[in-house]
Amino acid sequence: MTVPARILVVDDDEKIVYAFREVLQKDGHVFLEARNGEEALQKLAAEMPDIIFMDITMPGLDGLQALKKIKESNYTLPVIIITGQGTMQTAIRAMQLGAFQYLNKPLSVKTIREEIAKAQISLKSAIFTPYRFDANPADRYQLIGNSIVMHEIYKLIGSVSTTSNHTSVLITGESGTGKELVARAIHNNSGFPREPFVAINCTAVPEPLLESELYGHEKGAFTGAIDRKIGKFELADQGTIFLDEIGDLSVNLQHKLLRVLQEREFERVGGNTTIKVEARFIAATNQDVQKKVKTGAFREDLMYRLRVVTIEMPPLREHPEDILLLASFFLLRHNARIKKAISAFSREAMEKLQAYAYPGNVRELENIIERAVMLTQGSTILPQALGELDSGRQSDDVSLPMVSQVYSESRDYLLEVFERQFITAQLKQYGGNISEAARASRMSRQNFHRLMQKYKINLSD
Repeated sequence: MTVPARILVVDDDEKIVYAFREVLQKDGHVFLEARNGEEALQKLAAEMPDIIFMDITMPGLDGLQALKKIKESNYTLPVIIITGQGTMQTAIRAMQLGAFQYLNKPLSVKTIREEIAKAQISLKSAIFTPYRFDANPADRYQLIGNSIVMHEIYKLIGSVSTTSNHTSVLITGESGTGKELVARAIHNNSGFPREPFVAINCTAVPEPLLESELYGHEKGAFTGAIDRKIGKFELADQGTIFLDEIGDLSVNLQHKLLRVLQEREFERVGGNTTIKVEARFIAATNQDVQKKVKTGAFREDLMYRLRVVTIEMPPLREHPEDILLLASFFLLRHNARIKKAISAFSREAMEKLQAYAYPGNVRELENIIERAVMLTQGSTILPQALGELDSGRQSDDVSLPMVSQVYSESRDYLLEVFERQFITAQLKQYGGNISEAARASRMSRQNFHRLMQKYKINLSD
């Protein structure tokens, strides 16, 4: 006997529907019915079935057209096509569109039960990615994360962005944690989002040329200066200048930068005209600036000028609850870029992603997902596509959930974590409005509320 499931039968033949109803209800399944493709799509959105049995020939939207719309909407449930007028062409087309199985009528009770069992195995092997994002996944500069630590970052961004552009910000954190994304979020939420955001990596430009890049130069200022050049400071006027890897700035340039921060003015290399600059200075580093101050490698007065506000980006290993969300987002992004239609991670793949320590942080996670999307041919990412992820978390790291130790008796733990985070995120997004959150989640209000009760999620919390 299979585990009870919600099964939608789509057929305009009353006898077929009746036969399915008798079998499914006898086996303890929740029976749902629709008489054509349009009604099936409505039931799918409202009732969220686990499995669909669907005829091809029906009035209005036929079964293959409905299957195409289901897959285009990123639903990943198994759709079993049944037909009494099957041909080689329709069978090929059904499988190309993503049908789980293609069967010819009449169906025996044994066949129905066998196909349900196979579909349930498929369902159990995949963790779906139903997260929805307001931002376009193609947006390179979107901050993603629903953990407590990321919400603290969002609050800091909100507070800083409302201040004047004289408030300097220092963003610290390991490589790959998203420091530039924070800088852009501050700029985009400020009172001057349409003004320039000018970024420069202090290690990407050779030191002899860096001063010219920042300050600009006059014609003839040095060999090769055949024309006047406008520098980054001048280009960023009224907007934001982002100085990445500030910890590697030479002591000589640190002194000159301090003057710009203090006086809000500078001169181009080889020039004597004072240029005013009204821009917010945001700097970022993956180094311990305080330690560099003690060794004399970084000016203490510049450090204090830069870190009027400090935002420390956490490494991904300190907020592993965001891994599923980030993986879903990167899956959407690279699906669109590479033109794939991958809709799920296998349970084993998700366990592998959750267990990894990510020394390269969020940037490494995106690279892993991009590679997996390129290598995956079907609709589900399998663990093999993720490559070798050997650097697991240390079992004595108390800040991380010890999934394998505490929940080894329950292979459903990861799915439960995922569902709980998803329901909570939807409620937050829709201000605690259960009906709106359920509609956005493509669930009935009853099912959404059932999951809230299952995970003891209270609006008052």
